[in-house]
Amino acid sequence: MEPLPLKKITVLAGRGAAVPVREGDQVAIVNVSGTQVVDFWCLPVSSPQEYLSLEHCREVLSKIYFTPGDVLISNLYAPVFDYVADTTGGLHDTLIAPCNPEMYRKFGRAADHPSCAGNFWSAVRSAGLAIPFVPSPWNLFMRARVKEDGSIEYARPPFFPDGRVALRMRCDATIIVSACPDDCYPTNGGDGSPRDFVIEISRAGAG
Repeated sequence: MEPLPLKKITVLAGRGAAVPVREGDQVAIVNVSGTQVVDFWCLPVSSPQEYLSLEHCREVLSKIYFTPGDVLISNLYAPVFDYVADTTGGLHDTLIAPCNPEMYRKFGRAADHPSCAGNFWSAVRSAGLAIPFVPSPWNLFMRARVKEDGSIEYARPPFFPDGRVALRMRCDATIIVSACPDDCYPTNGGDGSPRDFVIEISRAGAG
């Protein structure tokens, strides 16, 4: 069968999106600017209580930074997707919580400051999902290096314009993403300002 046309979705700076995907889909998250952190979640359709679990991935893979060739799993130990390729140097953070209204209040930001947690809830509602909490995100392109003494060193993303993380889905799911608006920590946007990024989806066959 001929491949279906590539689908491109632009996620606007500081905003989020819910993207349905199917088993076998090829998914690429493209850091157009080279500086944008993307909070990434994946919710399999098999159960409203199932989600990509960074905790379970760290346990099974025995590492805190995933690498191409790894299979990432859900909280039920079921395969969610293959981490196929990466042109951005890897080392995407798996430890830090999504930015949220409480964090921004702590830093004295405005009450209406956008957040990845808020973008998650908006995307969940738009997709008609019912998960009751925000799982830990895979913080793509974010650097939060764990040093030998156990402390965390925050840094800006490496500058790879159009750098991409490529995945192959192992199940039908909804991907939820957020163009992180964090302007408190030195981890995002080159100058702390969010930027657009792109999701590309291709399918191996019709049906």
